[in-house]
Amino acid sequence: MVMKDYLEYKGFGFKPSPKDTIRLAQESEYIDYAQELIDGLVIRNELSHDYDGEKFDTYEKQLRKDVFPALEKLYQFFKTEQETL
Repeated sequence: MVMKDYLEYKGFGFKPSPKDTIRLAQESEYIDYAQELIDGLVIRNELSHDYDGEKFDTYEKQLRKDVFPALEKLYQFFKTEQETL
């Protein structure tokens, strides 16, 4: 995970689980949309076992409204960070 590597680069030591990494990024004020990213992880886990597509309809609106914009913010964060190196 890029965020885990970034936080380690910044000197943080922590248990590298995806949710803990996202929470630490928010606690450290690098991001302010941790819940949306965590929701995305939960949805990904749910949909990875959705073999007939029934669950997708339930989550599509949330993905479009909350998760995709949070991923775009995360992308822009890392793009800006890369430009400052």
